[in-house]
Amino acid sequence: MKNIAVIGAGTMGNGIAHTFAQSGFKVNLIDISQTALDKAVATISKNLDRMVAKEKITESEKTNTLSNISTFTDIATGVKNVELVVEAATENIDLKLKIFKTIDEATSPEVILASNTSSISITKIASVTSRPDKVIGMHFMNPVPVMKLVEIIRGYSTSDEVTSAIMELSKKLGKEPVEVNDYPGFVANRILMPMINEAIITLHESVAGVEEIDTVMKLGMAHPMGPLQLADFIGLDVCLSILNVLYEGFGNPKYAPCPLLVNMVTAGKLGVKSGEGFYSWTHGTKDLVVAPQFK
Repeated sequence: MKNIAVIGAGTMGNGIAHTFAQSGFKVNLIDISQTALDKAVATISKNLDRMVAKEKITESEKTNTLSNISTFTDIATGVKNVELVVEAATENIDLKLKIFKTIDEATSPEVILASNTSSISITKIASVTSRPDKVIGMHFMNPVPVMKLVEIIRGYSTSDEVTSAIMELSKKLGKEPVEVNDYPGFVANRILMPMINEAIITLHESVAGVEEIDTVMKLGMAHPMGPLQLADFIGLDVCLSILNVLYEGFGNPKYAPCPLLVNMVTAGKLGVKSGEGFYSWTHGTKDLVVAPQFK
């Protein structure tokens, strides 16, 4: 398995492409927008420059990594002659089902189809393909080149052979794969998102402020960043989407998104990606500034 296609040139997609390319794989990075593709390659190059500056890789390794990446705006063309497709599009079920129908038709039957979804059922995604035994979840963590964990999610029909192949592939990327079964939120987000939601509820009920909540979790629980800062990094729209999947999947009110989160997403306050969430990100990430409405 040396030829990989990655669908989606956003934060996760370019990180996945970077990781595969740096490990010696030939990567076809696919997005409907050439602008998004150009931005993704520029981001990968910038991140590689940081690694060169820190002497983690050489200039030659940077050049080789970039040479392993080709870009495409057409899915059918981009997935030709690959052994694995990793979908990393927006966390929208209708979009993902449409993509999987397309790549199922455009690839040979032996190609493995993986999704980087953080919460959507792999079994449901697999149901729109003719090869449910070859559909699997590869949930990378952000930032992909740095974070070691990959959640490997088995759908109801995913075969042992495909699961073993993807577990071994993840190890070749320098990752630590963990196999989990296909239930809403898997493991990572089933545990993380209720904690983030509870932090937002705590803020909503005026128990404490943004900095106070994050400080308690950082200093008291040894978390590297507080849950509200982390929510800003993930994207508040993504947090809301995952919580809705959990709420709908389990029917338990404990997963119901906080009204404050719903209102913030509706107002376009999405965190780092929009410049403001619980913190203002116009000042960069080193100097945290609480967003005006929470001061």
